[in-house]
Amino acid sequence: MRKPLKTSFILMTAVSSLATAVYAESHAGELNLYSSRHYDTDERLYSDFTDLTGITINRIEANADELIARMQAEGVNSPADILLTVDTSRLERAKAAGVLQPIESDVLEARIPDSLQDADNQWFGFSQRARIIFYDKTEVDNPPADYVALADPAYEGMICHRSSTNVYSQTLLSAVIENHGEEAATEWAQGFVNNFARDPQGGDTDQLRGLVSGECDISISNTYYFARALRKEVDGLDSDAMENIGWIFPAQNAEGAHMNLSGGGVAANAPNRENAVLFMEYLASDQAQEYFSAGNDEYPAVAGVGLSPSVAAMGLFRPDAVDLSAVAQNVPVAQQIFNQVGWE
Repeated sequence: MRKPLKTSFILMTAVSSLATAVYAESHAGELNLYSSRHYDTDERLYSDFTDLTGITINRIEANADELIARMQAEGVNSPADILLTVDTSRLERAKAAGVLQPIESDVLEARIPDSLQDADNQWFGFSQRARIIFYDKTEVDNPPADYVALADPAYEGMICHRSSTNVYSQTLLSAVIENHGEEAATEWAQGFVNNFARDPQGGDTDQLRGLVSGECDISISNTYYFARALRKEVDGLDSDAMENIGWIFPAQNAEGAHMNLSGGGVAANAPNRENAVLFMEYLASDQAQEYFSAGNDEYPAVAGVGLSPSVAAMGLFRPDAVDLSAVAQNVPVAQQIFNQVGWE
């Protein structure tokens, strides 16, 4: 059973003590970070942590599967202190591989919502992206209001999406399984495939470009790709093109909008375990949470933290509060369904 969420003000303010010089001096040393987050903006997170604590961060960056395999191969000699990655399924994969360890942190328990942390305290979420519906306003008068409607025959030949091998696809279907059951999820996936405008391909930005090119009229993407294009020029998504793209936060009268998670955990054999826990707590601080939004157009995991203008411009919505740890357990079933319905 998961521990109840703590709300003590003392615990909530513990992270702010990072800013004191005495605290920084007492935690000098280093931290070895394995990260599959590929965002240049994360440099600010690392430099701010070093400024606050005096701890030097050494980084190794690769995709999640490579990092997990590396940590397994290194075993007890692994220098890794922290694994950072994107999507709950990858965090669960790391847990299953035995490369993470449980930690006890009153700060993390107080600040990270229960649904965004592992039941065994082996990983915690620090930022989120909503996976929502986008559509061409010049072609679609009645866009789907929820994920279930994407399987409606009325949208046949209109939808672009990523392949079934992508973790975002896997986690979305896994959430449908968790919220509606395996049988309903199979029917939904089959109807979704029937409505494809093209074979699944590309990344999330490519799904938005598909709306601009006219290849499709409806697509699904994580919000931070669109918010980034609102904030700065993105190839194929100029200001004129963006004017014609509308968006829907799905299932607002049902489960709520599906959320993808970015998070991390302390490595099983962390040589600098105390510094690793300190870094995890820093990522839950207001300073870091605000920067997840300002630097990478994500939603903070901690309630009440301000949003960047580009993220706020997309509007308020109700997120799906489903336990993401439970969702991740459905990935193998989701892959079976993908194979069954021919979702490439």
